[in-house]
Amino acid sequence: MGHLDHAAFGWLTPALSYVMACIGAALGLRCTMRALATTGRSRRNWLVTAASAIGTGIWTMHFVAMLGFRVSGTDIRYDVPLTVMSLVVAMVVVCAGVFAVGYSKDRNRALLLGGLTTGLGVASMHYLGMAAVRLHGQVRYDPVLVGLSVLIAVVAATAALWAGLNIKSPLAVSLASLVMGAAVSSMHYTGMFAVSVRVTPSGEVLPGATAMQFIFPLAVGLGSYLFLTSAFVALSPTADEREASASAQRPVRSPDPRPERGGHAPTP
Repeated sequence: MGHLDHAAFGWLTPALSYVMACIGAALGLRCTMRALATTGRSRRNWLVTAASAIGTGIWTMHFVAMLGFRVSGTDIRYDVPLTVMSLVVAMVVVCAGVFAVGYSKDRNRALLLGGLTTGLGVASMHYLGMAAVRLHGQVRYDPVLVGLSVLIAVVAATAALWAGLNIKSPLAVSLASLVMGAAVSSMHYTGMFAVSVRVTPSGEVLPGATAMQFIFPLAVGLGSYLFLTSAFVALSPTADEREASASAQRPVRSPDPRPERGGHAPTP
């Protein structure tokens, strides 16, 4: 059995991955709040932004954490198409869950359905990303820990959608994002602790790309997207601010100088 190291760089990758999960959660919550305060195309655009932020945050969290994953006795490579597919899965399923909550009239039913769908999608993203791992050996999973990781993903996704519906203040959003980041990180490492590897020494060159060749540049790009989108959301006016601005720009109507019917015109 190969020895697994989940933090080859110490606390750097776990801490950084947690930060990315929190940023994605906070941005997704803020965008969901903006969406629920609008209608029409604006709501759709905010929901898409929320889904992309949450999905990107979860995916980036997973693969930043994977930068610290090592197995003694073998190199590790990543299948590029499967890795990209895991990102697409994360985006699509989170989008489905967010739209279910954003447009459904029965919020409770949408919350349960959206939380289940999104949680299963997040778990699928994780294990699809693990399926992209290439090494000299056989990867096995503890089914109990796998089931626990899926349960954590569903609970975390449901809590995220509930927070998007019910939390309003910036302080509450910050606290909720910290909790959600911890839940997503817990799901990831629970799934990783379910992994065991039986190494088969070999001199063959593994297919795929190394983490530094592919995962790191992509994670940096997606992380930059999260930071830039956060700045855009922070600077974008809220619905109340737009209404206040529109009210301030409306011309003030002057009183009608004409006399009322039956009255007399004012004398100079």
